[in-house]
Amino acid sequence: MSITASMVKELRERTGAGMMECKRALVETNGDPDLAAENLRKAGAAKADKKAGRVAADGRVVVAQDGSKAVIVEVNSETDFVAKDENFVAFAEAVAAAALASGTTDVAAFANESLADGQSVEAARTALIQKVGENIGVRRIESVAGADVVASYTHGARIGVVIALDGGDEALARDVAMHVAAMNPQYIAAADVPADTLETERRILTEQAAESGKPAEIIEKMVSGRVNKFLKEITLLGQPFVKDDNITVGKLLDGAGAAVRACVRFEVGEGIEKKQDDFVAEVMAQVKGAS
Repeated sequence: MSITASMVKELRERTGAGMMECKRALVETNGDPDLAAENLRKAGAAKADKKAGRVAADGRVVVAQDGSKAVIVEVNSETDFVAKDENFVAFAEAVAAAALASGTTDVAAFANESLADGQSVEAARTALIQKVGENIGVRRIESVAGADVVASYTHGARIGVVIALDGGDEALARDVAMHVAAMNPQYIAAADVPADTLETERRILTEQAAESGKPAEIIEKMVSGRVNKFLKEITLLGQPFVKDDNITVGKLLDGAGAAVRACVRFEVGEGIEKKQDDFVAEVMAQVKGAS
Protein backbone atom coordinates (compact mmCIF):
# COMPACT_ATOMS: atom_id res chain seq x y z
CA MET A 1 0.00 0.00 0.00
CA SER A 2 1.27 3.47 -0.86
CA ILE A 3 1.88 5.67 2.20
CA THR A 4 0.86 9.26 1.48
CA ALA A 5 2.04 12.46 3.11
CA SER A 6 -1.45 13.11 4.43
CA MET A 7 -1.48 9.72 6.18
CA VAL A 8 1.84 10.50 7.83
CA LYS A 9 0.62 13.97 8.85
CA GLU A 10 -2.58 12.58 10.36
CA LEU A 11 -0.69 9.96 12.37
CA ARG A 12 1.81 12.53 13.56
CA GLU A 13 -0.95 14.83 14.80
CA ARG A 14 -2.65 11.88 16.47
CA THR A 15 0.41 10.50 18.29
CA GLY A 16 2.91 13.35 18.49
CA ALA A 17 5.65 11.04 17.16
CA GLY A 18 8.24 12.21 14.64
CA MET A 19 7.50 12.24 10.91
CA MET A 20 9.94 9.43 10.04
CA GLU A 21 8.69 7.29 12.92
CA CYS A 22 5.11 7.74 11.71
CA LYS A 23 6.03 6.83 8.16
CA ARG A 24 7.93 3.75 9.35
CA ALA A 25 5.00 2.66 11.52
CA LEU A 26 2.56 3.01 8.61
CA VAL A 27 4.85 1.03 6.31
CA GLU A 28 5.19 -1.75 8.89
CA THR A 29 1.39 -1.97 9.34
CA ASN A 30 0.58 -1.69 5.63
CA GLY A 31 -1.08 1.67 6.15
CA ASP A 32 -3.31 0.72 9.10
CA PRO A 33 -3.46 3.98 11.14
CA ASP A 34 -4.95 2.36 14.27
CA LEU A 35 -2.32 -0.37 14.44
CA ALA A 36 0.42 2.12 13.62
CA ALA A 37 -0.74 4.40 16.44
CA GLU A 38 -0.82 1.46 18.86
CA ASN A 39 2.70 0.41 17.87
CA LEU A 40 3.95 3.97 18.29
CA ARG A 41 2.40 4.16 21.76
CA LYS A 42 4.12 0.90 22.71
CA ALA A 43 7.40 2.19 21.34
CA GLY A 44 6.94 5.43 23.23
CA ALA A 45 6.26 3.57 26.46
CA ALA A 46 9.36 1.45 25.93
CA LYS A 47 11.45 4.59 25.37
CA ALA A 48 9.97 6.18 28.47
CA ASP A 49 10.86 3.10 30.53
CA LYS A 50 14.45 3.23 29.27
CA LYS A 51 14.76 6.91 30.17
CA ALA A 52 13.02 6.61 33.54
CA GLY A 53 16.29 6.11 35.40
CA ARG A 54 17.89 9.25 33.99
CA VAL A 55 18.01 12.27 36.30
CA ALA A 56 15.56 15.02 35.35
CA ALA A 57 16.60 18.00 37.44
CA ASP A 58 15.73 20.83 35.08
CA GLY A 59 12.27 21.92 33.92
CA ARG A 60 9.63 24.48 34.84
CA VAL A 61 7.45 25.60 37.73
CA VAL A 62 3.96 26.59 36.61
CA VAL A 63 1.10 28.19 38.57
CA ALA A 64 -2.56 27.98 37.57
CA GLN A 65 -5.23 29.95 39.42
CA ASP A 66 -8.98 30.36 39.43
CA GLY A 67 -10.16 32.97 41.91
CA SER A 68 -9.19 31.93 45.43
CA LYS A 69 -7.88 28.54 44.34
CA ALA A 70 -4.41 28.00 42.92
CA VAL A 71 -2.06 25.11 42.18
CA ILE A 72 1.68 25.08 41.69
CA VAL A 73 3.40 22.23 39.84
CA GLU A 74 6.95 21.26 39.00
CA VAL A 75 7.49 19.42 35.73
CA ASN A 76 11.02 18.17 35.09
CA SER A 77 13.20 17.60 32.07
CA GLU A 78 16.85 16.60 31.85
CA THR A 79 18.11 19.81 30.27
CA ASP A 80 17.36 23.52 30.14
CA PHE A 81 17.17 23.22 26.35
CA VAL A 82 14.11 20.94 26.54
CA ALA A 83 12.65 23.00 29.41
CA LYS A 84 12.37 25.86 26.91
CA ASP A 85 10.97 23.70 24.10
CA GLU A 86 7.46 24.76 23.09
CA ASN A 87 6.14 21.19 23.38
CA PHE A 88 7.46 20.89 26.94
CA VAL A 89 6.12 24.33 27.89
CA ALA A 90 2.68 23.42 26.52
CA PHE A 91 2.71 20.13 28.44
CA ALA A 92 3.69 21.83 31.71
CA GLU A 93 0.94 24.42 31.34
CA ALA A 94 -1.60 21.71 30.46
CA VAL A 95 -0.54 19.78 33.55
CA ALA A 96 -1.08 22.83 35.77
CA ALA A 97 -4.53 23.44 34.27
CA ALA A 98 -5.49 19.79 34.78
CA ALA A 99 -4.23 19.83 38.36
CA LEU A 100 -6.32 22.92 39.07
CA ALA A 101 -9.40 21.25 37.60
CA SER A 102 -8.90 17.88 39.31
CA GLY A 103 -7.90 19.11 42.75
CA THR A 104 -5.55 16.17 43.30
CA THR A 105 -2.04 16.67 44.65
CA ASP A 106 -1.16 12.95 44.54
CA VAL A 107 1.28 12.72 41.64
CA ALA A 108 0.76 8.98 41.13
CA ALA A 109 -3.01 9.36 40.97
CA PHE A 110 -2.70 12.47 38.84
CA ALA A 111 -1.05 10.45 36.06
CA ASN A 112 -4.49 9.02 35.26
CA GLU A 113 -6.20 12.42 35.07
CA SER A 114 -7.12 13.85 31.68
CA LEU A 115 -5.65 16.93 30.06
CA ALA A 116 -7.85 19.38 28.17
CA ASP A 117 -7.27 17.50 24.89
CA GLY A 118 -8.59 14.26 26.37
CA GLN A 119 -5.24 12.49 26.73
CA SER A 120 -4.26 11.15 30.11
CA VAL A 121 -1.32 12.88 31.77
CA GLU A 122 0.71 9.68 31.50
CA ALA A 123 -0.05 9.21 27.80
CA ALA A 124 0.92 12.81 27.07
CA ARG A 125 4.09 12.46 29.14
CA THR A 126 5.09 9.30 27.28
CA ALA A 127 4.43 10.93 23.90
CA LEU A 128 6.52 13.95 24.92
CA ILE A 129 9.44 11.73 25.95
CA GLN A 130 9.29 10.11 22.53
CA LYS A 131 9.27 13.52 20.86
CA VAL A 132 12.01 15.32 22.80
CA GLY A 133 14.22 12.36 23.67
CA GLU A 134 14.56 13.11 27.39
CA ASN A 135 13.11 11.80 30.62
CA ILE A 136 10.10 13.93 31.61
CA GLY A 137 8.31 13.82 34.94
CA VAL A 138 5.61 15.55 36.95
CA ARG A 139 7.45 15.81 40.24
CA ARG A 140 5.08 17.54 42.67
CA ILE A 141 1.80 19.41 42.98
CA GLU A 142 0.52 21.62 45.78
CA SER A 143 -2.85 23.34 46.08
CA VAL A 144 -3.80 26.47 48.02
CA ALA A 145 -7.40 27.56 48.59
CA GLY A 146 -9.90 28.89 51.08
CA ALA A 147 -8.28 32.16 52.16
CA ASP A 148 -9.43 35.76 51.65
CA VAL A 149 -6.69 36.43 49.12
CA VAL A 150 -4.60 34.02 47.01
CA ALA A 151 -1.80 35.35 44.83
CA SER A 152 1.27 34.03 43.09
CA TYR A 153 4.62 35.11 41.77
CA THR A 154 6.94 33.34 39.35
CA HIS A 155 10.55 34.26 38.72
CA GLY A 156 11.14 33.14 35.16
CA ALA A 157 10.11 29.52 35.02
CA ARG A 158 12.43 28.26 37.75
CA ILE A 159 10.88 29.63 40.96
CA GLY A 160 7.21 29.88 41.79
CA VAL A 161 5.33 30.92 44.92
CA VAL A 162 1.68 30.72 45.88
CA ILE A 163 0.53 32.49 49.01
CA ALA A 164 -2.80 32.75 50.82
CA LEU A 165 -3.66 35.58 53.19
CA ASP A 166 -6.45 36.16 55.63
CA GLY A 167 -7.00 39.89 55.25
CA GLY A 168 -4.97 42.24 53.09
CA ASP A 169 -5.33 42.48 49.33
CA GLU A 170 -3.89 40.99 46.15
CA ALA A 171 -1.11 43.59 45.85
CA LEU A 172 0.11 42.79 49.37
CA ALA A 173 -0.10 39.06 48.75
CA ARG A 174 1.90 39.38 45.54
CA ASP A 175 4.55 41.47 47.32
CA VAL A 176 4.89 38.81 49.99
CA ALA A 177 5.05 36.09 47.33
CA MET A 178 7.84 38.03 45.62
CA HIS A 179 9.68 38.25 48.94
CA VAL A 180 9.35 34.49 49.43
CA ALA A 181 10.71 33.85 45.94
CA ALA A 182 13.75 36.02 46.65
CA MET A 183 14.52 35.15 50.29
CA ASN A 184 13.32 31.52 50.51
CA PRO A 185 12.23 31.42 54.17
CA GLN A 186 12.09 27.88 55.50
CA TYR A 187 9.12 28.48 57.83
CA ILE A 188 6.33 31.03 58.21
CA ALA A 189 6.73 31.78 61.91
CA ALA A 190 9.11 30.91 64.76
CA ALA A 191 6.46 28.59 66.21
CA ASP A 192 6.68 26.48 63.04
CA VAL A 193 10.38 25.67 63.47
CA PRO A 194 10.75 22.05 64.68
CA ALA A 195 12.06 21.66 68.23
CA ASP A 196 14.93 19.41 67.15
CA THR A 197 16.11 21.96 64.57
CA LEU A 198 16.11 24.68 67.19
CA GLU A 199 17.86 22.44 69.73
CA THR A 200 20.60 21.52 67.26
CA GLU A 201 21.22 25.17 66.44
CA ARG A 202 21.26 26.10 70.13
CA ARG A 203 23.78 23.33 70.89
CA ILE A 204 26.11 24.44 68.08
CA LEU A 205 25.90 28.09 69.16
CA THR A 206 26.53 27.16 72.80
CA GLU A 207 29.65 25.20 71.87
CA GLN A 208 30.92 28.12 69.81
CA ALA A 209 30.20 30.65 72.56
CA ALA A 210 31.88 28.48 75.21
CA GLU A 211 35.18 28.90 73.39
CA SER A 212 35.13 32.59 74.32
CA GLY A 213 35.80 31.72 77.96
CA LYS A 214 33.11 34.13 79.16
CA PRO A 215 30.97 33.41 82.27
CA ALA A 216 27.97 31.07 81.87
CA GLU A 217 25.37 33.85 82.25
CA ILE A 218 27.04 35.89 79.50
CA ILE A 219 27.22 32.82 77.25
CA GLU A 220 23.49 32.23 77.80
CA LYS A 221 22.70 35.79 76.71
CA MET A 222 24.96 35.42 73.67
CA VAL A 223 23.27 32.17 72.67
CA SER A 224 19.76 33.56 73.17
CA GLY A 225 20.58 36.54 70.96
CA ARG A 226 22.04 34.33 68.23
CA VAL A 227 19.09 31.96 68.35
CA ASN A 228 16.70 34.88 67.92
CA LYS A 229 18.76 36.07 64.95
CA PHE A 230 18.67 32.56 63.48
CA LEU A 231 14.87 32.45 63.82
CA LYS A 232 14.49 35.80 62.08
CA GLU A 233 16.68 34.63 59.20
CA ILE A 234 14.73 31.43 58.50
CA THR A 235 11.15 32.61 59.09
CA LEU A 236 9.01 34.65 56.74
CA LEU A 237 7.56 36.86 59.46
CA GLY A 238 10.99 37.56 60.95
CA GLN A 239 12.79 38.49 57.74
CA PRO A 240 13.28 42.12 56.68
CA PHE A 241 10.89 42.84 53.81
CA VAL A 242 12.74 42.65 50.52
CA LYS A 243 11.24 45.95 49.27
CA ASP A 244 11.87 47.84 52.54
CA ASP A 245 14.37 46.34 54.96
CA ASN A 246 13.34 48.82 57.66
CA ILE A 247 10.34 46.63 58.47
CA THR A 248 9.88 42.88 58.78
CA VAL A 249 7.33 40.97 56.77
CA GLY A 250 5.50 40.34 60.03
CA LYS A 251 5.12 44.06 60.69
CA LEU A 252 4.11 44.66 57.08
CA LEU A 253 1.29 42.14 57.44
CA ASP A 254 0.24 43.43 60.87
CA GLY A 255 -0.04 46.93 59.45
CA ALA A 256 -2.47 45.67 56.82
CA GLY A 257 -4.42 43.51 59.26
CA ALA A 258 -3.35 40.39 57.38
CA ALA A 259 -2.00 36.97 58.28
CA VAL A 260 -0.44 34.18 56.22
CA ARG A 261 -2.75 31.19 55.88
CA ALA A 262 -0.48 29.16 53.57
CA CYS A 263 2.68 29.58 51.54
CA VAL A 264 4.24 27.24 48.98
CA ARG A 265 7.54 27.84 47.18
CA PHE A 266 8.88 25.57 44.43
CA GLU A 267 12.30 25.88 42.83
CA VAL A 268 13.18 23.68 39.87
CA GLY A 269 15.39 20.76 40.83
CA GLU A 270 15.74 21.58 44.54
CA GLY A 271 16.63 18.44 46.46
CA ILE A 272 17.49 16.45 43.32
CA GLU A 273 21.07 15.23 43.15
CA LYS A 274 22.21 16.02 39.65
CA LYS A 275 24.95 13.86 38.18
CA GLN A 276 28.16 15.76 37.54
CA ASP A 277 30.09 14.43 34.58
CA ASP A 278 33.87 14.20 35.06
CA PHE A 279 35.00 14.48 31.47
CA VAL A 280 38.72 14.33 32.34
CA ALA A 281 38.25 11.03 34.19
CA GLU A 282 36.10 9.73 31.33
CA VAL A 283 38.76 10.51 28.73
CA MET A 284 41.53 9.02 30.90
CA ALA A 285 39.51 5.83 31.34
CA GLN A 286 39.09 5.56 27.59
CA VAL A 287 42.81 6.15 27.01
CA LYS A 288 43.76 3.47 29.53
CA GLY A 289 41.25 1.07 28.01
CA ALA A 290 42.70 1.62 24.55
CA SER A 291 46.33 1.11 25.68
